[in-house]
Amino acid sequence: MKKIILTIAIVALGFQVNAQDFAKVDKSGLDAAYYPENAPKRAFIKDKTKQAEAATKIRILYSRPLKNGREVFGKVVKLNEAWRIGANESTEILFLTDVEFGGTAVKAGRYTLIAIPTEKEWTIKLNSENDGWGNYSYDATKDIASVTVPTTMSDKEIEALSIVMYEKTKNVVHIKIGWDKTIAEIPLTLK
Repeated sequence: MKKIILTIAIVALGFQVNAQDFAKVDKSGLDAAYYPENAPKRAFIKDKTKQAEAATKIRILYSRPLKNGREVFGKVVKLNEAWRIGANESTEILFLTDVEFGGTAVKAGRYTLIAIPTEKEWTIKLNSENDGWGNYSYDATKDIASVTVPTTMSDKEIEALSIVMYEKTKNVVHIKIGWDKTIAEIPLTLK
C-alpha cells in the first residue's frame, strides 16, 4: 500500500512540475549594445592590455521591435511624443564611467533613454527613472540631460530597431540608433 501511495505522489508531483508554463516568445527580442563593442567577449582576449582596454564603459539594454511592413515614424512611433526607443521595458543605459551628455556632466550609473522624435530631429533625454514599462513611468521632471540631434535617412530599410556604439573621435562615443529608414546618432564624451 505504501508503494502505491508513493507512486501516486511521484506521478502527481511530476504532473505539477510539468504544468509550469514558460512565457511565450516575445515579438520584440531583448538585446544589448556595448561600448567598446568587444566588451562582452573580453574574457577571450589573451593579451592583458587589450583585455583591459575592452572593459565595458557603456551598456544599453533594449527591446527590438520589427517594422513588419508598418509605417514606423508618425504611426507606430508618434511624432512629438516621448518614446522609450524600443518596445516593452524602457531602454536602459548603464555608464560605467562619468560622461558628458548634451553638455551636462553625468555620473556613472543607470539611466533611461527617451526620445522625442520629429520629422527631422530627435531630442534624446537621459532620465533617472529606471525599471519602467514603455512610456508609462516616464516622468519629465526626472530628466537629467538632453540633446537634440538631426536624423538621416538610410539607403536600406532597417527591419529591427538597432543600436550600436562606436568611437567617433578620441573619447567621443556615438550611440547610433536605426529603424525603418531613420538613423539618429547621439554623441557623448567619456570622462
